[in-house]
Amino acid sequence: MSPDALAQEFASTLYLPWQFMLARVLGATILTGLIGLEREARGRPAGLRTHMLVGLAASAYCITTLELIAMDYGTEVKLDPLRLVEAVTAGVAFLAAGMIVFSKGEVKGLTTGASLWLAAAVGVAVGMGFWPLAAMVTLAALTIIRAIGLLEGRAEGD
Repeated sequence: MSPDALAQEFASTLYLPWQFMLARVLGATILTGLIGLEREARGRPAGLRTHMLVGLAASAYCITTLELIAMDYGTEVKLDPLRLVEAVTAGVAFLAAGMIVFSKGEVKGLTTGASLWLAAAVGVAVGMGFWPLAAMVTLAALTIIRAIGLLEGRAEGD
């Protein structure tokens, strides 16, 4: 492979400028990191790194899909971006299911599993460029996990 061919590979025309890609990758990592940080602070098995990686992967899949849709194939090619969302959902659901344990008549890890699924949704939203949705969902998730957790703790203490 010649150096010119390699340089051309990295200089290829992209639908999204690299700055947008970087912002989306960093945004997904930060927003899902906030959710993971809360899980980490509570000593849950899926914490900061896991949530960040789930969000990062989801955003990368979305950015890749947007790039594929924008490519000129020279012939009519139909791509369905909803398949990507389904694939991410199925993959993360498998991961989240592994966090849920039924032991001694109690279900454990359900909130952590749900937060992983949510991290993927945040990653998808950021990857597609839906920043307000991603921020609102992250804020709502943190509120639900923290505030409702406090209310549940008080109810159990009664």
